[in-house]
Amino acid sequence: MEINEQTKIGAILKHHPDALETIVKLSDDFKKLRNPLLRKLMAGRATIAMACKMGGCKPQDFFQALAPLGFEYKPSLNNPISEEVKETAPRPSFLQSLKDDQIVEMDVRSLISSGTDPLRLIQQTVKELSEGQVLKIINSFEPIPLIKLLEKQGFLSFVETKSDDLIETYFYKTGNDSFQPIDIKTESTGDWNELLQQFNGKLQHLDVRHLEMPQPMMTILEALEKLPRGKALYVQHKRIPVFLLTELKDRNFDFRIKEVKEGEVYLLIFHNN
Repeated sequence: MEINEQTKIGAILKHHPDALETIVKLSDDFKKLRNPLLRKLMAGRATIAMACKMGGCKPQDFFQALAPLGFEYKPSLNNPISEEVKETAPRPSFLQSLKDDQIVEMDVRSLISSGTDPLRLIQQTVKELSEGQVLKIINSFEPIPLIKLLEKQGFLSFVETKSDDLIETYFYKTGNDSFQPIDIKTESTGDWNELLQQFNGKLQHLDVRHLEMPQPMMTILEALEKLPRGKALYVQHKRIPVFLLTELKDRNFDFRIKEVKEGEVYLLIFHNN
């Protein structure tokens, strides 16, 4: 397999079973990848370049460690990565004028150390932010996958490195973002019955109603990685998974939603043609 700075960690782990322990040895920060839930969350979004920022290593460390497993480095011409360490940029003016009561602070270090995925708590906190409030995440590494996820929801971010193991990341909205949320009503209505008939005999069923957040999203995404073209995933869910829908668009999947009653929602997910 050819790899470069933009190769996803998830693709590497999927390609070779021994890649996990090889990567873990590169940095203590990568030990979190042994947790299946955190691995699904982080590896699917983080590239080698992102992982290097988290783990304090260089892309060349990855390439050298993975070479004995058959991975071959092929430079990326479209996304050159600089090895220079960038200094922390000055705070945006918006953050400089913040008052203490406008900052919602969340230290997730103990959660991650215990093997708990903080995504559910972060998402709930984001929903509860009032106008003018800023979310401040305290962590031991730059949370690049989280930054990418919240960018899709219209948040800007600013990362401040306090020390090698203390990173503070601010998430805020200025009112000038171009984020357009998915119109669930438009996306989910119309041809449910027609599509159900089209995929008759080609459905893979998945029930995530018994799972706690964020396991439904992770379980669905894992199933979609193995979904053959021409087939559809029929999901039974407790609610409309808003965060999942944006992820589906990014992964080139289409979907339909059928709300049966409160606490019972069906999803039909299939490859975009």
